[in-house]
Amino acid sequence: MKWTRSRTGAVPRASLELLDKIKEKSPDTPFLVMTAFASVDTAIEALKKGASDYITKPFKIDEIKLAIQNTLEQSELKSENRALKARLSETYSFDHILSADPRMADIKRMATQVAATDATIMIRGESGTGKDLLASAIHQNSPRSGKPYITVNCGALPETLLESELFGHVKGSFTGAIRDHDGLFRAADGGTLFLDEIAETTPAIQVKLLRVLEDKNVTPIGATTGRPADVRLIAATNADLEAAVQSGRFRADLYYRLNVIQIVVPPLRERPEDIELLSTHFIERSCERAGCATKKLSQAALDLLKRYRWPGNVRELQNVIERAVVLSKKPALDLADFPDKLSLEQAVTPASNELPSTPTLESIEKAYIYWVLNQTEWQKSKAAQILGIDNSTLYRKISKYKFDQRGAVPSPEKPADGPAT
Repeated sequence: MKWTRSRTGAVPRASLELLDKIKEKSPDTPFLVMTAFASVDTAIEALKKGASDYITKPFKIDEIKLAIQNTLEQSELKSENRALKARLSETYSFDHILSADPRMADIKRMATQVAATDATIMIRGESGTGKDLLASAIHQNSPRSGKPYITVNCGALPETLLESELFGHVKGSFTGAIRDHDGLFRAADGGTLFLDEIAETTPAIQVKLLRVLEDKNVTPIGATTGRPADVRLIAATNADLEAAVQSGRFRADLYYRLNVIQIVVPPLRERPEDIELLSTHFIERSCERAGCATKKLSQAALDLLKRYRWPGNVRELQNVIERAVVLSKKPALDLADFPDKLSLEQAVTPASNELPSTPTLESIEKAYIYWVLNQTEWQKSKAAQILGIDNSTLYRKISKYKFDQRGAVPSPEKPADGPAT
């Protein structure tokens, strides 16, 4: 910590020049100014140049101690703030969106490019594909990164509450409005507002959103005039907005205002090459949280994960991996560590990815046998014991149903010739 003091009363020019030099070479160094007489002008100038505090004589030792303590605390807070921003920037870096799919590489390139602008963005994709993660990365890599980033799920709130939360209200505008409320648009001023499930908004909310986008002003409920709001808007949906526009459930003019830049995130089932990459990442993170050594993923388990269709996408994979890490006591995650539905679904899902409306007894038997084989890692003697049949019978059924250990299973809609034995 640097000190400078003056015997003449006001802070001399030399002291301010010294302050300039110190801040130039070491911007983070705390600097206290001491003088015999108070001078408002020089005090303000010193603080503008980066001094942490300004102390005048006569003073008490306790005042000096308190000034030093406050200055050190401020310095520590600034250091923590810089470290937090650095971690946020790293956490929400586009490099942390893990994928080996060329389409995801194109998405990251586009997102990097549009992050530097204020263009409104529409992110589309199934639930669990990481639309919120992409929106966060866009904000953190934009000029608005130092300002608020606020998210709201439009489908989680009723219309009246959503309107108040987004646009705010004035005191007395409705029952329960006991004080003014700025709303999320005002709270996000200078930053980014992420509207998830935008298709769930009502026509009344859509009208007000359109006005905000066009006028850059927010009118709270019960107010007669708008208030400026400098907000970058990112919306997301898993719905078919074009169909919603055609049916009149979503305003066409709002759709075009939101759809300036459209980013479509493909589902995980279309990115099989990402399964191993994401699984390894989630295993490492889950093990770190659990305080255990990093576990491996057996080849049989990896094959199972690659065959599963992941209707919940990346979020479901993350949850499945976390569950396996928590429950497994072994150094490697195996088939038995994952939910039965992953194995069973592969056995009963036909090539068309749709189950017959009325599965036959044979298709049920086939599904169960295949599930047991997967659970035992294709140890046929163990599988036969669980099934209650001898080895030769199991081999006949494997041949009859044309089972493939890699996961190719014929459709239950086309049963093999011959009765079940």
